[in-house]
Amino acid sequence: MTVPYRYDVEVLHLLVSPAHAYFGRAREGAADVPTTDAERVELVAGKGIVGDRFFGKAAHMDAAVTLIAAEALDAIAAELGAAPFDPLLTRRNVVLRGAHLAPLLGGEFALESHGDLVRFRAGRPAHPCAWMDQMLAPGAHKAMRGRGGIRCQPLSDGILHRGRAVLISPVPLDPERAGAPTLLRPTRLP
Repeated sequence: MTVPYRYDVEVLHLLVSPAHAYFGRAREGAADVPTTDAERVELVAGKGIVGDRFFGKAAHMDAAVTLIAAEALDAIAAELGAAPFDPLLTRRNVVLRGAHLAPLLGGEFALESHGDLVRFRAGRPAHPCAWMDQMLAPGAHKAMRGRGGIRCQPLSDGILHRGRAVLISPVPLDPERAGAPTLLRPTRLP
């Protein structure tokens, strides 16, 4: 039995959008789609976030929830010489600070917030689209490759809250690559 690592993280944003905003050609502009930066979201196992555009869609069942690390966006903005990005423009559902997400790919992990626990399977990378050059900064699409976050399937029903949280993982995450060593403190459970 693997003893999980526990990492203190922060859920900065929880994006819920009933429809896609980035389709067609970027020069035509994004669709005017209402989005919510929620204080909390309800997740349903195998379906995603209630009220989100990917909820219950067969093509997205294994990747209905997207996560991105705020540190990756900060690094990309700095590399491009741009002002800090609005993380909501990436259209990722969960923006975390304090965790390197790539080691989670292919495995299971959990997020615990305000006493609620939601389990996930990290299925594949969340590749950026060409819209990132238009929405964030020229060159963002290329710069986000490999740092666009992860696409996950919720394995349990639950509530995820904005604010302090704990990421529970069976694999150690690299605190140097997370960019927030003061927040990321791995501990082994007894």
